Amino acid sequence: MSATIEQLEHLERKIVVTLKWDDINAEFDKRLKQVAKKAKIDGFRPGHAPVKMVASMYGASIQNDVLNDMAQEAFNNEIIEQKIRIADVLRLEPVEGAAENNDIFQAAFIFEVLPEVKLVDLSGLNIEKSVANVGEEEVDKTIEILRKQRTRYNRVEREAQNGDRVIIDFEGKIDGVVFEGGTSQNYPFVLGEGQMLPEFEAGVVGLKEGESKDVEVNFPEDYHGQDVAGKTAVFNITVKNVAAAELPEVDEQFAKALGISDGDVNKMREEVKKNVGREVKRRTDAQNVEAVMTALRESHEFDLPNSLVNEEAGRLAEEMKQNLVQQGLDAQDVQLPIDMFKERAAERVKVGLILPVLVEENKLQPTEEQVKKIINEFAESYEDPQEVIDWYFADRQRLQGPMNLALEANVVDFVLSKAKVTEKTLSFDDVMAAA
Repeated sequence: MSATIEQLEHLERKIVVTLKWDDINAEFDKRLKQVAKKAKIDGFRPGHAPVKMVASMYGASIQNDVLNDMAQEAFNNEIIEQKIRIADVLRLEPVEGAAENNDIFQAAFIFEVLPEVKLVDLSGLNIEKSVANVGEEEVDKTIEILRKQRTRYNRVEREAQNGDRVIIDFEGKIDGVVFEGGTSQNYPFVLGEGQMLPEFEAGVVGLKEGESKDVEVNFPEDYHGQDVAGKTAVFNITVKNVAAAELPEVDEQFAKALGISDGDVNKMREEVKKNVGREVKRRTDAQNVEAVMTALRESHEFDLPNSLVNEEAGRLAEEMKQNLVQQGLDAQDVQLPIDMFKERAAERVKVGLILPVLVEENKLQPTEEQVKKIINEFAESYEDPQEVIDWYFADRQRLQGPMNLALEANVVDFVLSKAKVTEKTLSFDDVMAAA
């Protein structure tokens, strides 16, 4: 067996493998005899049918298998011998004139190789690192959010004002005609939170239970409902209920509701601070990971294997399709073109090619202690941390997630230690508003 390799465009290569028909026929005869020993043919006991009859029935299939297997073996041997890093085998092509040679059989494998990735000097990278602090002010803000989540609304006999929850009936008309989606009954919302258009909310403020009013509303040109965007509607609004917000006091009962068994408010604040700190760190870490990966991606230039980009684009498309199906869309109605995901896919593939080289050259593989630390951090937020730790270590496959996070952290820390870093201090609100 022999092979020749030819460079095509970009990362495509072609290897033509050559097999001797004498070797092919020898392997064919060997497999034919093996099949003949087991073949079940009417009129003959298993394994006693004439070889010629077995050949007439199974010969074509056996020969096809022999050709495929021997050609694949020759291809694999050549790849190993030349230390070629394959991205994907694209196709097999016929070899011109090969059929005219009675002594040899040839097959052409068209494939893509992985690009050679040469790391840039990381000291030339400029990266903005996000940092954020969690102090008493942030704890106060979080507790206020927790209070609002436990808001009770009590019916009042006064005019509606911002902060009240109102229940209304409304009917909207454009040019005197009721439009789709413009009518509802017993619709609840909280005034002043921007749930409705400003003109609509302004029309409700000042109304008491049982009162009605016509309110003119101008829909913005970029309104998500295209049928009404840029148009003016008149809504007849009837208030059916006005309820004032009552937030719980930050006391023993409130602390107990948050899981502090003895109701100690100071303990509650410490627990809130710890949880907020964990969440802020998670979000700033995610921003720093993205900043590092973007810097690595934009600083390296090399061709990407189309096969890997297409594969990743297909995976992203399928992922989005499944998300849309879970939201209630019919799978048959979801047709997502692969091209709309190729840019994102190319970014992922590029980073995926850079990281192994960076990790290998700088020995950034995570240690067992790093993985344990991440698992312990996961477990802290659960009622029984040891149960969570035991679950991870009960199956090595479960450790893959923490191992990947540890590896990612090593990469980020290493790159930031080499690059020119500018710290960007984020406010608590900015961090929590980040997706």
